[in-house]
Amino acid sequence: MSAQKVAVTSEIPDGNGKVVSINGKALAVFNCGGTFYATENTCPHRGGPLADGAVAGNNVTCPWHGWEFDIPNGRCLTNPAASVPTYPLELKGEEIWVSL
Repeated sequence: MSAQKVAVTSEIPDGNGKVVSINGKALAVFNCGGTFYATENTCPHRGGPLADGAVAGNNVTCPWHGWEFDIPNGRCLTNPAASVPTYPLELKGEEIWVSL
């Protein structure tokens, strides 16, 4: 598992997400109060883009159908049987590095 630089912290304001790509895989990187997390960008419900969702605290709501996810662990709060994969993220100065 090798890490890749995907963004710099200034590109993702607090309470927002950004779509990034590693090896053709779309990920969402979120800024939750200055702590950054990486998840899969695709909602398991109907494929909505999680990075475009509303972030409140450590949760994101899918913009398509309102499914809510706990960003740090990927668990779905709307449907406990669902989740999104999360990925290791490391800050190197202002650079955001994610490992698949």
